[in-house]
Amino acid sequence: MKFSISKEALLEGLQKVQHVVSTRTTLPILSNVLLVAKNGRLTFTTTDLDVGITGSVEAKIEKEGATTLPAKRLVNIVRELPASEVEITVDAKNVASIQSGPSFFKIIGLGQDDFPPLPDFDGAKEFRMPQQLLRDGLKKTSYAISTDETRYVLNGIYTSFRDGKLTLVATDGRRLAMVENDLDFPASHETDVIVPTKAVQELQRLLGEAGEVLIRLSDSQISFSIGEHLLISKLIEGNYPNYRQVIPGDSTERVELPRESTLDTVRRVSLLSSDKSNSVKLVFGENVVEVTANSPDVGEARETMEVAYGGKAMQIAFNPEFLMAPLRNLESDTVYLDLIDEMSPGVVRIDGSFLYVIMPMRVTG
Repeated sequence: MKFSISKEALLEGLQKVQHVVSTRTTLPILSNVLLVAKNGRLTFTTTDLDVGITGSVEAKIEKEGATTLPAKRLVNIVRELPASEVEITVDAKNVASIQSGPSFFKIIGLGQDDFPPLPDFDGAKEFRMPQQLLRDGLKKTSYAISTDETRYVLNGIYTSFRDGKLTLVATDGRRLAMVENDLDFPASHETDVIVPTKAVQELQRLLGEAGEVLIRLSDSQISFSIGEHLLISKLIEGNYPNYRQVIPGDSTERVELPRESTLDTVRRVSLLSSDKSNSVKLVFGENVVEVTANSPDVGEARETMEVAYGGKAMQIAFNPEFLMAPLRNLESDTVYLDLIDEMSPGVVRIDGSFLYVIMPMRVTG
């Protein structure tokens, strides 16, 4: 196997797949990237047996072939190469010689035969959508995925194809983010799946502003075709909780908030929330909100902000990180906070298909 390629193309190809490489030492080949040189392209594939990813770039192929090389080490070498042109030759024993300008490296690989094949999706359900739609939906929800491994069904995004809509939901039990968008697909394709966190993270690296994504679904796996890349993941098995139950009914009050200045205010005030209470209190009056944090052992912070509000005087406390998360990931200038009382969950909404339910904290002081 022999090919030459630009350093930039090689590095970009490797970086798109390197995050999936397994750290399990029981199967050394899972630490490797499968390289296939064929038909003027170099294809990269990595897998940890739960998630697999493949992509390709153009290369000048002198001799076709395939091998697997240690992924992290290869990335580190390529990143440091002194010249733009790279020539790689792999012998029959899977030893790769890398030449770039005055630099020469030799690294020992493993044969391709033991590399686990990615599953095929013959006869799978197919869905197509703009990359931007999925990218936007994941950005608005993925921060609310639970990291508590004892509730494994919450360690991913609930993805529902029903009633001509794609619904994405993430929750950790204390907050919930949901996005819903219209999508064309046959009624026979209606289904609900849970896509695990690692696949969601990889997907967010791959999705762009333009073009389509093709999603294929089998009984236990999902694949995403994005340009030159294919991402495959096992699905989380289990029953996702009835998330619609936690969305409060009609609110009694609505506050119109400027998103960026609310984020800045909460971030400043939260500097003086203590680890113990870890809350900020919002006190609403006519067209004004006072955001405060108070901890006896640290001190207090207070900031007043003008808002559009004409309801009754009211106060409610939230975990500041949970309150800031949607404000960071939305792009609208204005967000709405819908409230019932200080003990009921608040709901953040925008003009569009998004809602975020956040549980209140006990108001102190």
